[in-house]
Amino acid sequence: MEGSDYNFLSKLLHQISLGSKAVSEISFDIDQAIFSSKKNTNLLKENHIFISGLARSGTTALLEILNKSDEFISLTYSHMPLILAPNLNRKLSITNMDIELKERAHKDGIFINNLSPEALDEVFWKVFLKDSYIKKDRLEINKISKETSLKFKNYINQITFNKGDSKRYLSKNNNLVLRFETILSQFPKAKIIIPFRDPLQHAISLLNQHIHFYQLHQKDSFSLKYMNWLGHHEFGLNQKPFYFGNDEIFERMSNYSKVDINYWLLTWLNYYKYVLENYSDSVILFSYERFCENPNEIMNILSKQINLNDLNFEFKPFKINKRTHSDFNQDIYNNCLDIYSKLI
Repeated sequence: MEGSDYNFLSKLLHQISLGSKAVSEISFDIDQAIFSSKKNTNLLKENHIFISGLARSGTTALLEILNKSDEFISLTYSHMPLILAPNLNRKLSITNMDIELKERAHKDGIFINNLSPEALDEVFWKVFLKDSYIKKDRLEINKISKETSLKFKNYINQITFNKGDSKRYLSKNNNLVLRFETILSQFPKAKIIIPFRDPLQHAISLLNQHIHFYQLHQKDSFSLKYMNWLGHHEFGLNQKPFYFGNDEIFERMSNYSKVDINYWLLTWLNYYKYVLENYSDSVILFSYERFCENPNEIMNILSKQINLNDLNFEFKPFKINKRTHSDFNQDIYNNCLDIYSKLI
């Protein structure tokens, strides 16, 4: 989102609701108290779907495709600004239901409106972990108590119950990688889908988006605040890499500027090396290139993997316009290609 998308009142409501963890936590408690009698009795039995992955890997496109199924319910922009009080927000009709599609701030051809699903549940973790995992120069693996874990289950219950017990939760959150273990222990039948793509093409896309958001944040302070409130640290002035305990890769990243392609190749290597090391039967690796080449076949395979029955796919193959970059370190790229071949 850009600051120009919000009027003064909207900005003020977001500042009050998202800029204060106390307000967010109070709204959560109120929502839980008022609607506590409503329970999704199948919450732990359902195979909920969590989409994660490094930004620019196709996570948003995959989210929008799956969200068309009547089997799922997701957080959408209509849940703003009381994200932690989904039912209270719905009752109060705080958000105007603007159905006009607008291109999102990435300027990447994806159009959104208030009904579009988005990665909003990161606000929950920011509030109840009190930003403890968000350091000055990194995002660290989350340490989650049993109490916070239970609150997250209750939160998902509040999101899913008003659509009926048969609804499955569908989430896209790039930061989910920081809490793999907790999510899978909370929802044992859930699946985590991790899209991935060619490392050089991915790194070029990441670099371009970083430059775009860096410039945007310099001229639009609300946009920077908005990204911080929602826990988006993928690009721009507030960009922070994931830290998984691999000091060797992290130190190599620190040797490069964030406008250097090698920084983003190492970002790719850091992320997907960790994914491979933590791969399990609950994780589905999703090739961006294979989807573009044969989308119907790939989506049919994915549908079977996630027990999805009611979504019909009629996609045309998408030709990938490969970009070039001449200034990358060949050794780093070779390391990435080794991980990429294992992902494939």
